[in-house]
Amino acid sequence: MDVLKKVPVREQEAQVRAKNFEEVCLGYNEEEAQCEAQRCINCKNAQCIKGCPVSINIPAFIEQVKLGNNEEAYKIISESSALPAVCGRVCPQESQCEGKCIRGIKGEAISIGKLERFVADWARENGIKPEPAKEKLGKKVAVIGSGPAGLTCAGDLAKLGYDVTIFEALHEAGGVLVYGIPEFRLPKDKVVKKEIENVLSLGVKIETNVIIGKSIPIDELISEEGFDAVFIGSGAGLPKFMGIPGENANGVFSANEYLTRSNLMKAFREDSNTPIMRGKKVAVVGGGNVAMDAARTALRLGAEVHIVYRRSEEELPARVEEVHHAKEEGVIFDLLTNPTEILEDENNWVRGIKCVKMELGEPDASGRRRPVEVEGSEFEMEVDTVIMSLGTSPNPLISSTTEGLETNKWKCIVADEEFGKTTKDGVYAGGDAVTGAATVILAMGAGKAAAKGIHNYLSNK
Repeated sequence: MDVLKKVPVREQEAQVRAKNFEEVCLGYNEEEAQCEAQRCINCKNAQCIKGCPVSINIPAFIEQVKLGNNEEAYKIISESSALPAVCGRVCPQESQCEGKCIRGIKGEAISIGKLERFVADWARENGIKPEPAKEKLGKKVAVIGSGPAGLTCAGDLAKLGYDVTIFEALHEAGGVLVYGIPEFRLPKDKVVKKEIENVLSLGVKIETNVIIGKSIPIDELISEEGFDAVFIGSGAGLPKFMGIPGENANGVFSANEYLTRSNLMKAFREDSNTPIMRGKKVAVVGGGNVAMDAARTALRLGAEVHIVYRRSEEELPARVEEVHHAKEEGVIFDLLTNPTEILEDENNWVRGIKCVKMELGEPDASGRRRPVEVEGSEFEMEVDTVIMSLGTSPNPLISSTTEGLETNKWKCIVADEEFGKTTKDGVYAGGDAVTGAATVILAMGAGKAAAKGIHNYLSNK
């Protein structure tokens, strides 16, 4: 065994998986997990914990995997994370825990994410669940949104003994985990639903089809429904567009709509009642993880797919693993390319996009080199579907119907970083509703922080 190299993870072959929606990564078996865990040197001053937004005791759980004590490993992870099987699959570990791993200085970092996934999957297959609170505190907390921030906040509060109810606007719980991330990255029945069941096993209740701000305002949750505190984890589901000519043409989607049709409504299945555009040649505008998800979904629906991104590959915000998988499967990358117009036929259907080539100039405020248009480089690309994946912002419904809740210029709720306290007494917020679109694990970290804030608030009230 070479301690400098990771134990390889089994995956579906690219040519096979590009034609199905089964999970791409097959994960470790017990022998592989123990072999990978042996590489961990169990640092006393573990930098990996500092790199984890929910502060899992990583060396401690890996030590238990080494010893074959998988149930104990799960208990250690569950002290910090409500969704380990999710995080093991979709967290950007390479820039967080694994990015801080000491083993990575002279070799390859420990596969912390794959080991977390192994432990969580083992626990699910063996019926192991997190432990509920021993006694109730007699106080009620409302959680708005059942995505990663809401589920984490609810789970942590339930473990402390609070009576928690989650209000979800859609007909199914899970938030971005069910509508945003494709089945081939995050299986819904096998993983997401089981993780939600674990949160429910702590005593949490979920009410679906309740739109806070429309069905009931936050003020009424407190004044009439008797909730002692509220956490807003409603995410950022309002898509952004470029504002170029032709964006209203038939065949133009936001990535949100496209992925929701496929992931939540199962439009990729032959027996689905939800229609989805099965384009022959699709352009996905953007370079983040959502763009990769949309592109790989369109590919599986039979299209030739192009990622159109105005910067170079080094600036792609998507995870390296997602870009690698997309390329393996056959997605074409048109980099340093920017759309300027969507072209329509006589019936207002997309027939192509007009683009210009770009080159990188000086760094902008984000530190990335600013793309500059190359003069005289206009060209047309023939496509019949365009998917805009340019980020999302929070829906203003909650903030506009809640007295005393301050937002910033991006319509994000203003909340302090330490505990998620908003400008309204007893109301906390976290995740994409506060930061704008970010990662699952950062939303979980915010939900965890808000649970502490709410506990402090109600303990001192």
